[in-house]
Amino acid sequence: MEKYGVELILDMHGCDPATFTRESISAYFEKLCVLIDMQREDLHFWDDIGVPEEDKQTSPHTQGTSAVQFILTSSIVIHALDQLEAVYINMFSCKAFDPKVAEEFSIEWFRSTECSARFIERV
Repeated sequence: MEKYGVELILDMHGCDPATFTRESISAYFEKLCVLIDMQREDLHFWDDIGVPEEDKQTSPHTQGTSAVQFILTSSIVIHALDQLEAVYINMFSCKAFDPKVAEEFSIEWFRSTECSARFIERV
């Protein structure tokens, strides 16, 4: 069966929550897409900005900022969890990219002290 695309999965811990803002994550997507030569499309955030205090997330597994950066060839999804100081990223594309470049840039951007990376081919 022929390869359809590739996916990089990053589980990063010991990250700096100061990098979990919409502004920082937007800049991360912009620079990452230049580095891995991806064409950015729509960007969507899910977080507690503008949510009444009583409705804000408090669980360590949901409190933070999530975003989907659509790219011409698929998407990059991020979950940045403040209380866990963790960032989970999935980069999926039918266009090839250098996973090591993406991993190293992500570790540096979020100041991660520990990263588990998996790179898989999708068929």
